[in-house]
Amino acid sequence: MPKKLRKMLGDVNSPSAVALRELIDTQSKDTIRKWCLDYAEAKLLPIFEKHCPGDDRPRSAVNAAHDYLDGKVKFPVVKDIILNQCHQAARELDANPTAQAAARAVGQGSAVVHTLTHSLGLFFYAAAAVAYDRVGVDAADDVYAAIAEELCLDYTATLRAVAVENESNPAKLKWNC
Repeated sequence: MPKKLRKMLGDVNSPSAVALRELIDTQSKDTIRKWCLDYAEAKLLPIFEKHCPGDDRPRSAVNAAHDYLDGKVKFPVVKDIILNQCHQAARELDANPTAQAAARAVGQGSAVVHTLTHSLGLFFYAAAAVAYDRVGVDAADDVYAAIAEELCLDYTATLRAVAVENESNPAKLKWNC
């Protein structure tokens, strides 16, 4: 029987994930939203598009989220695109776990415009997408764990690069993990 793949990788209680949450807690809604969208666009869309060329549904979710932040569309438009295009793409990709995880990660990154805690979901799905893209779906659990840890450090570093020191209006997140 083949190994059951995890949809998400990483450990919410690892020191790096705790440090990530603590850093997110120091930043404003605007900083968190922009960081997640930029990360999803730069790191996850290329993985999805490599595996599903011509499928623009995840890219549409990122574009709609940007448009929402720019005041060009209302949230129901973005929500519809995230749920009925991006997440629908993921639901259709059971045979391609890499693209499926990438679509889910992009969906989480886009949904941050509404719920900031999706910033953590972006990481966990991104870890799966990157790991499956890099080493395939038959690697050992310790290999996946190492890639997830590496990605958590990278994700944190990208937030540090845009973080506002002594942010006067940090977001107030309630982590349910």
